[in-house]
Amino acid sequence: MSGLRERKKRATREALMAAALRLALERGLEGVRVDDIAAEAGVSPRTFNNYFAGKHEAIAARHTDRIERSVALLRARPPEEPLWEALTEAMVEPWEQHAGDAHSPPPPELLASIRMLSREPALRAESLRVAFAADGALAAAIAERTGTDGSRDLYPHLVAGAATAAVQAAVGHWLRADPPIPLAPLLRDALRALAAGLPDPSI
Repeated sequence: MSGLRERKKRATREALMAAALRLALERGLEGVRVDDIAAEAGVSPRTFNNYFAGKHEAIAARHTDRIERSVALLRARPPEEPLWEALTEAMVEPWEQHAGDAHSPPPPELLASIRMLSREPALRAESLRVAFAADGALAAAIAERTGTDGSRDLYPHLVAGAATAAVQAAVGHWLRADPPIPLAPLLRDALRALAAGLPDPSI
């Protein structure tokens, strides 16, 4: 019974996140209320408040899910696989899952809506807060894989922070690209460049 309850809770949370993003893309962030999100997801506003503190958190929660998924994937990668290969695959897969066809350029109307949302200061702040708050879990998984001590060693935290920043930079570049470009190859390029030590492209 507890397993069924947990699945229902996850499904409700997913429905609320999807509804929040869908409505924000359609109407703009200011045109969306918590009541609208709850109605779109088929639940009450009180139920919404059991999951999220507000619409910004509901939209940005996808970032938390991606990091949690990346942590699980990294721990599941073959132990003999080099760290940066494992980390790259673990960081990219959740974006492929949540971004639809991440190997093709997005439709212009969808990209325009995402660009609009990305310029919202409150949503940007919430997204960055969520992304960097999750770095601790990613650093712990990196420490396990590298045999380092997450409580004493800088390395796992440095790798986690750098990888998170590389993903953020790649997504920002994807949003600015004209003409539009696919997201997944760009994420892999960013992480591989980081793994290579960011060599000077002019040399």
